[in-house]
Amino acid sequence: MSDTTPDMIQPIAESGDRIESLDFVRGIAVMGILVANIIAMGQPFEAAFFPGAFTLTPTDLDMQLWVGQFVLIDGKMRGLFSLLFGAGLYLFLEKSWESGRTLGLQARRLFWLGCFGLIHYYFIWAGDILFLYAVCGFGVIALSGLSARLQLAFGLIGYLTGALFFALVNFITLRAIDSDNSLEGMGRAFMEAAEYGLDDAQVETAIRQDGTYFDFVAHTFEVHATEPFASLLDGAMEALPLMAIGMALYRFGLFEGRLNGRRLLAASWASFVVGGAALLWIALDTLEGGIGYYEGLAASTGWAPVPRLVMMLGMLGLLVSYAPRASGWLGQSIKAAGRAAFTNYLGASIMMLFIFGNWGLDLFGELPRTLLYLVVILSWVVMLLWSRLWLEHFRYGPLEWLWRCLTYGKVFQLRR
Repeated sequence: MSDTTPDMIQPIAESGDRIESLDFVRGIAVMGILVANIIAMGQPFEAAFFPGAFTLTPTDLDMQLWVGQFVLIDGKMRGLFSLLFGAGLYLFLEKSWESGRTLGLQARRLFWLGCFGLIHYYFIWAGDILFLYAVCGFGVIALSGLSARLQLAFGLIGYLTGALFFALVNFITLRAIDSDNSLEGMGRAFMEAAEYGLDDAQVETAIRQDGTYFDFVAHTFEVHATEPFASLLDGAMEALPLMAIGMALYRFGLFEGRLNGRRLLAASWASFVVGGAALLWIALDTLEGGIGYYEGLAASTGWAPVPRLVMMLGMLGLLVSYAPRASGWLGQSIKAAGRAAFTNYLGASIMMLFIFGNWGLDLFGELPRTLLYLVVILSWVVMLLWSRLWLEHFRYGPLEWLWRCLTYGKVFQLRR
């Protein structure tokens, strides 16, 4: 029985106990997720999967860049975050068990994460993943007592089941739209749903370009208030299995260098290349056939998930393998960005809110894909510089510190 009482709670895993490969991969992921999100931040949300939703006519270069992002970025950065979340959550639980604590501390941690996520969704950007992660985190807790092999099996079977489900849904959707027989009514309903989404995108564009911030928030509450809850099942079918896989990989020793280095490197390269080649084929085939609303959605959510998982796991293995060599200024800055990933994730959303809203620089809908990527590069520079400088003087990122204080119900020293 532990001697620790509720008002004697001490913090878990201070900076000296950090696993550097986790910080490095997390830093890459938080930088990469801005690439994945930038289209939906600077253009209508649907433009993320349907280039036709851009307010500007896409050029040939834009479409080539769409292929590049589809293969290298889309879904992979979110997937890396999910894998790392599972690993990090188990690491936190491990430290809790060592000190004799119950699951209540982790439950409070997830509760506050969910609160941050809802604030992010309703007041900053509708592409939030934190609320989903908080809810899925309780599922990860439920799986934490299983063996690593069973966690891995649950993750792989769950992910492939979800991938098969979404592939079937997209197949039926496209078949209904193309069919001239009894499915015509269903196809018409799908097209009306797409038109509704694109009409709403035009309303949001007008608000971002000519309205006020309060109009922006009001529209989210009036039209999209239930989406964080309504989309939980869809999101959890991907996120929870990936978290289980991440938890298992942590327990197998991936992040601590306990796996055979040469075999890991060879397997990771093979996985990265095979998955990437399959995604390239999907992207080029979709591009050749014409990227309509549902064709783009099907490529992203229907055909890509399985090769995406293969490539994602290869990418994770490569990043973990090369993390020990990242000892120079850039490598250490990426690790610092990973240590402050929570602040960087939310901070990037806040920065984009002011860059693109007419209450800021008023650039929403004004930049083509090429210039949106330039915004990302400039944001990376800010992210790397501030993270390194801040953590030289402070123990945690600002929001990491706040989250920690709320979790433990006490104020921690921030300065070193």
